[in-house]
Amino acid sequence: MLCLVSTFEERAMNSIQRTYSVAGMTCEHCKVSVTREISKVAGVESVAVDLVTGRVDVRGSGFDDGDIEAAVAE
Repeated sequence: MLCLVSTFEERAMNSIQRTYSVAGMTCEHCKVSVTREISKVAGVESVAVDLVTGRVDVRGSGFDDGDIEAAVAE
């Protein structure tokens, strides 16, 4: 399950940072898989996953929540 927690926009750089909460991540393999799949989404520049909190920070431009949700579902 994916839930948008917050959005931060840097208008000068045409970049946004969105923080999502992802349920069910329990191990390093989960972290690597989520990072890899989200990184494949067009427009994503960086991904940071925190297993302890279940939070995923995504930075980039031109991506939407549906793209991220679909990537996490894989």
